[in-house]
Amino acid sequence: MSHTWITRPETPQDIPAIRAVALGAFPTPLEADLIEALRADAAWSPELSIVAQALDGTVAGYALLTRCHVGTAPALALGPCAVLPQYQRSGAGSAAIRAGLQVARDRGDNLVLVLGHPEYYPRFGFTPASAYGIRPSFEVPDEAMMALVFDDTVPVPGGTIVYPAPFGV
Repeated sequence: MSHTWITRPETPQDIPAIRAVALGAFPTPLEADLIEALRADAAWSPELSIVAQALDGTVAGYALLTRCHVGTAPALALGPCAVLPQYQRSGAGSAAIRAGLQVARDRGDNLVLVLGHPEYYPRFGFTPASAYGIRPSFEVPDEAMMALVFDDTVPVPGGTIVYPAPFGV
């Protein structure tokens, strides 16, 4: 299924559609509720809440980056990311993630972290975070906690990831 995706930051009108995407993509409402809680948190940056919209106007994919820290150094956490089931494997998720990563790079952020499928995220340049001495505060398989560094000439902070409060970790 080949699609052309329009990617852009969310608007207030997109909020119900974003919730529908998250509810459709995941078996429980936890991710949809997390998105709403993050929207009300200081970690939120509106320009980093990205929708992938089909040409007919359907919001099919979504990617969110929010402020986190490694120790006291700022970083971004990627997730939740979601795609409506009927649009999965059509590039909607990748388009939203790539657009969000480009906004992060353009803003001058240098480090993005993701806890996700080790088969999926390396296509965006993510590698194991442990190679940078970065770790979460909870147990996860090493290959599932990944980092993306935009400029490897800038020192990358090591230490424990401090997520925004809505993540509950």
